[in-house]
Amino acid sequence: MPRSSLTLALVQQSDQGSTAANLEDGEAAIRAASIRGCDLVLLQELHNGPYFCQTENPDLFDLAESIPGPTTERLSALARELELVIVGSLFEQRAPGLYHNTGVVLDADGALAGIYRKMHIPDVPGCYEKFYFTPGDLGFNPIDTAVGRLGVLMGWDQWFPEAARAMALGGAQILLAPSTIGSNPNDTPEEQQRQIQSWVTIQRGHAIANSLSLAACNRVGYESDPNGLTPGTRFWGSSFVCGPQGEILAQADDQAPKLLVAEVDLARTEPVRRLWPFLRDRRIDAYDDLARRFRD
Repeated sequence: MPRSSLTLALVQQSDQGSTAANLEDGEAAIRAASIRGCDLVLLQELHNGPYFCQTENPDLFDLAESIPGPTTERLSALARELELVIVGSLFEQRAPGLYHNTGVVLDADGALAGIYRKMHIPDVPGCYEKFYFTPGDLGFNPIDTAVGRLGVLMGWDQWFPEAARAMALGGAQILLAPSTIGSNPNDTPEEQQRQIQSWVTIQRGHAIANSLSLAACNRVGYESDPNGLTPGTRFWGSSFVCGPQGEILAQADDQAPKLLVAEVDLARTEPVRRLWPFLRDRRIDAYDDLARRFRD
């Protein structure tokens, strides 16, 4: 029998200055979530350190680790001890010279339930991910856990409706979005708010279009550019959980770390899809052009 509801926590963090400190901070939050009765904890994208992709530096590949490896072992022990599911995000070294931005899902018994390798890799000023990450090759496949089938989409993936739809077609019961996104601190407050609202709105649209709840966990705080070539990035937090009609169930602010807890009714997908039968009415016979780069 599919699970009908869950209590989840989002760990919105700022960088603590070292991998050890970030993991300690994350563990404390996970333990606090357990005390509050959470079944699932979602960590932000690349939670072990600063957002190192603000610069291109070959030495930073030393930050990567294998999967399984030290971080998955630590998260696995926590998941097993606390009997909850943990979704983390790591800089994965898959082989010499081959790296990914990878989501890891630790089941409530501590087992590595699965991984998701980020599919869409951005490359814009202050966000040079193509230098570090090979695009994922595992596709958009949900991961089965003790709390349900999870559709993990990371960072840049969250802007693409095709990705969320593919997870829905794979039977995802909820969409999870670990994020590391922010603004140029020199942007006007109005522009920063437009960007934040764009990020929230498009993901609420994914929830609506697929009649699925969605949780997006983002980092918060200012991080400088190590090269001093740009003003750095002000990560805007604003982590949130919404229901299958896009309704906001809980949201953090854009200023401070936060353990955000929400109740999610997974059973609402069925009645909402009966009311708004988007999957029924999809014209799968007419979408061939969506597999093209552009219709010239």
